Amino acid sequence: MKNKGYVNFKKLESKWMKDPEYKKGYNGLELEYKLYEAMIEQRIKHGITQKQLAEKVGMKQSAIARFESGNCNPTLSFLKKLATALDMKLTATAN
Repeated sequence: MKNKGYVNFKKLESKWMKDPEYKKGYNGLELEYKLYEAMIEQRIKHGITQKQLAEKVGMKQSAIARFESGNCNPTLSFLKKLATALDMKLTATAN
């Protein structure tokens, strides 16, 4: 059965990465995406829901959902709260 209307993301991403402007923008956001991905993976690893994480850090589930979807510009304070709740440590490296 064919997946009508569905696009293979890996193929689409490969096509987009050939565009220098897209690639530059994507690479500029790499750190953010890695941070989001690591925190989502850690939440799942701990077996907790967005709502449970939100309760643990004293915020609404919608704030966690916005963060995980990349639809917010989190403060360092926000990231520290999440990291602590997820038994993670934020570190910085200079390039």
